[in-house]
Amino acid sequence: MLLLITLSARAYQERNLLQKQADIQTLTNWLVMDQKWVSYPDYTDRKGWNDFLGDNTAYCIEQGEKYLNYQWQVIKATDYMAYSRTGDRSPMSDPYNANIHAITRLFIAELAEGKGRFLDALLDGVFHVCEMTSWSISAHIVVQRAGGTFPVKNDHVLELVSTDVAATFSWIYYFLHEEFDKITPQFSKRLYEEINERILIPYMTEDRFWWMAFRAKDGNSLVNNWNTWCNSNVLQCFLLLENDPEKLAKAVHRSMVSVDKYINYNKSDGACEEGPSYWGHSAGKLFDYLDLIYQATDGKLSLFAEPTIKNMGEYISRSYVGNGWVVNFADASARERLDYHLIARYGDKVESKEMEEFAAYLKKQHYQPISVERDMLRALEAFRYDKQIDSFASVHPHKPYTWYPETEFCYQANPNLFLATKGGHNDESHNHNDVGTFNLYINNTPLFIDIGVETYTGKTFSKDRYSIWTMQSDYHNLPQINGQQQKYGRSYKASQVKANPGKKTFSLDIAGAYPAEAGVKKWQRTYRLASHALYIEDDFLLDNPTTPNQQHFIVWGKAEITQPGTIRIDGNGEAAELSYNPSQLNAQTEILEVKDPRLTHVWGNELTRITLKASTTEARGTYRTTIKPIKK
Repeated sequence: MLLLITLSARAYQERNLLQKQADIQTLTNWLVMDQKWVSYPDYTDRKGWNDFLGDNTAYCIEQGEKYLNYQWQVIKATDYMAYSRTGDRSPMSDPYNANIHAITRLFIAELAEGKGRFLDALLDGVFHVCEMTSWSISAHIVVQRAGGTFPVKNDHVLELVSTDVAATFSWIYYFLHEEFDKITPQFSKRLYEEINERILIPYMTEDRFWWMAFRAKDGNSLVNNWNTWCNSNVLQCFLLLENDPEKLAKAVHRSMVSVDKYINYNKSDGACEEGPSYWGHSAGKLFDYLDLIYQATDGKLSLFAEPTIKNMGEYISRSYVGNGWVVNFADASARERLDYHLIARYGDKVESKEMEEFAAYLKKQHYQPISVERDMLRALEAFRYDKQIDSFASVHPHKPYTWYPETEFCYQANPNLFLATKGGHNDESHNHNDVGTFNLYINNTPLFIDIGVETYTGKTFSKDRYSIWTMQSDYHNLPQINGQQQKYGRSYKASQVKANPGKKTFSLDIAGAYPAEAGVKKWQRTYRLASHALYIEDDFLLDNPTTPNQQHFIVWGKAEITQPGTIRIDGNGEAAELSYNPSQLNAQTEILEVKDPRLTHVWGNELTRITLKASTTEARGTYRTTIKPIKK
């Protein structure tokens, strides 16, 4: 890496990596037809399934047995409408997810046992869902032409959950349609028709769903995890159900055009601006898609040698701090149980030893039984890779300096400290107004933190998003300048972003993230990570300021002002001392009550905000703060 790296976000690039490899005619010749690309055993191959599942066979059967007498939950009209009335999606989504989870467990149990014992219950469950007006959840059905959350017949919405269900049902059709025909020949026909009418036909005839990105013109058109998530699901449906070569080639190519939009939108440095919580649904779903298309063309169409694809994979190992903690910018959670089977699969295909060893490390540290949820492809592939992970060395060293020059994330580490900082702009996917913020971990434990996001409601993705406290810059590790917080919008961004791995510094001017009312001409923030401390310097220039500046720090733990200029932070077995100039800044602390379960699950019931308020209103100046770990 160069001693000094300075690079602002690059212009949108029409890479179109998939389309450059194959057009429709080429795909017609390349695609493996009649599902011969599927590498799992046939349903009737009992030895094949025993070998494939191995020690997991009994576990799969036991999971299915719990649902043999499951009572399928009815979703009422008022459950759908609860979202439009209160913003709460759970009255509709909770029973729906419970039904789908019961179906997937019955399905994997039948594949494991192969005696037909689970078929009637499975038939009941699938039929129950086929009778629903829509397969979409209430929070997503609002894009139907009629609007609202009451499901309209034959107005099918292609979104995360509807395509999840369709992909799972496509696998059920593929493996079991002949067995269902023995019970009633009309059932499989009905199942095929439902997937075709709800998913395949709308996908080929409509482009109104934003995640498809067919109408996206440049890098300002958001393309996020919805694109790869939905496209990987739809691709499964076509590959498992469509046996006409020309129709299949057209469908696959259409998906390639859409997924290319996602790859074009994302930076070549590979960082996921949505954070580690979304990596599995974003880059991870891109991998699922690429792996499917690789298998379906017998390896002829492959992007696994592309550096960008490898970078996207290794982002997840670089963003893992330790003990379950991850770097959580935007809506991502600070604590995440990562899918080590997915990481191992990804690492295998892109030839990343780092990812393979990271997967082994996670399995050793956080072993968990394979979960059969709403994603059947992931479950099947997890069973395939489960033993292979054990052959990798269990290693996860922190890289001393990781710089994502286009996304403007910077990670620095020494034996005791891990620092994560960011530049960027305030219209990133799942955005918080947080340009210039930082997270600091001591011995892999977060102390200076990003709070994350509360449980999603209708407000979360509405015009009122930034009235939510966790989205605001005053509740990140950032200054309030001349009485102003940062503002939302792509134009509110960092400039002069510089990373210096030799000096262990990261610097940027965050003035552009604040509104004109702040009157800020320059606010140059510099982070320097030493072996024993983090040094933060803020050099500023304001135009006719009227309100004293404030520095905010959000900490997980208790904060005590031990003397002017010194604050001690104690939390979760670690402690630190924050030092500042008491002649410039006056300190105060306040308890932030945490009530939302999505946050209490991570942080408990309270956090602390430290505020350093300037004692005078100055147009020019420099603030210096130091954070040092101390022994408890």
